[in-house]
Amino acid sequence: MAGSRSAVRAQQHRAAAPLRIAFLTGEYPPQPGGVGDYTRQLGRALAAEGHQVMALTIRDGCFVIYDQIMDRPDLAEPSFVTLQRARDSRPLTWSLRSWRYIRAAIHVWHPDWLHIQYQTGAYAMRASINLLPRYLRLFPDRPRIAVTFHDLLVPYLFPKAGPLRTWVNRRLAADSDVVVSTNAADAARLAAMKLRGPTLATIPIGSNIAVAPPRKYRRAAWRERLGVRPNELLVAYFGLLSRSKGADLLLDALSTLDSTTPWRLLIIGGAATAPQDVAFAVELDSQIARLGLASKVIRTGHVDSTTVSAHLLSADCMALPFRDGASLRRGSLLAALAHGCPLLTTAPADQETAAVLGDGLAALLVPPGDSAALAAALVRLAASPDLCAALADAGRVAAAPFGWPQIARQHAQIYSSFAAG
Repeated sequence: MAGSRSAVRAQQHRAAAPLRIAFLTGEYPPQPGGVGDYTRQLGRALAAEGHQVMALTIRDGCFVIYDQIMDRPDLAEPSFVTLQRARDSRPLTWSLRSWRYIRAAIHVWHPDWLHIQYQTGAYAMRASINLLPRYLRLFPDRPRIAVTFHDLLVPYLFPKAGPLRTWVNRRLAADSDVVVSTNAADAARLAAMKLRGPTLATIPIGSNIAVAPPRKYRRAAWRERLGVRPNELLVAYFGLLSRSKGADLLLDALSTLDSTTPWRLLIIGGAATAPQDVAFAVELDSQIARLGLASKVIRTGHVDSTTVSAHLLSADCMALPFRDGASLRRGSLLAALAHGCPLLTTAPADQETAAVLGDGLAALLVPPGDSAALAAALVRLAASPDLCAALADAGRVAAAPFGWPQIARQHAQIYSSFAAG
């Protein structure tokens, strides 16, 4: 019995030991993108638990290390160092050439874990990161490797690559020690791969934007600064512009509202990065001009998290008409809930998200791709302050379990379980 208690105490001690964790991410603030915001929030939460955290990414064609900055949330622009040899003047991309920089950072910093934050688009649809864990296995001093799949989209390889594109995603998972999904639907797809080596875990994401507006924030003054009249319905859209998020459907819906529902649309962020998203943004500009809505649309461009928080607190509702249905993998959805911004979105495709949204209690739901239903829902929100208040209250309750301290502890438990094993 005494031996058993000693073993438990030893395991608890090992689990509590601080770890060195290196995040590899296709984007990191001040670069725009939800995965970058997620990585910063998770890093800060792990640092608050006593762990040492760094982030590795490519910025402006250089390999960038954000070292020991996660515990400083007051820094809008964190300190960083770059690794780019003078004789190698070509801009660095997420190609095989990036491997040596990643390997050099690991060799110098000696992390216990390299945790890849994987979203296909964030790595410019390149497959080199998918093969990185296999490459690192050649080195006896490699860290443990984890990968979080923020989506399961396959990368581009070459025309007619077919099954090979799916194979590289499977390769990334199979060569890692831990594979993390962010929702039940993706977890089921990863389980169906029947991977033999890695440990599978599901850890949800949280809101990438803390409820922390600028000091002396006042809602009425903020709306006035945006040029929004008191009687206008301020509809927020938050996130990068892409066809799957349905901003074009939202514009179509708003264009049909008559003068009895005055409105303004606030597009927060919205900077397109991937080529297909840049093309979609151009289409949106043409749509706004064609519909004569230029005076009704406010575009913020990329702004810092405190400004985003103020915008969300100032809006009358958030409209997120995802073509593939609402999902808990969407940080913008969780940001709206956490801020108590009444949420209008599309019906979830999975039961997990439907349960969190209370089957319509925490969000007003419309069918995907239905701009007429979207317009009717906007009119309903504009006419019912009580409905907006109820959605706001239910949204805050729904977001509560997705706090970063809980998410960080779930990660730390997984990391530490390997040290204890």
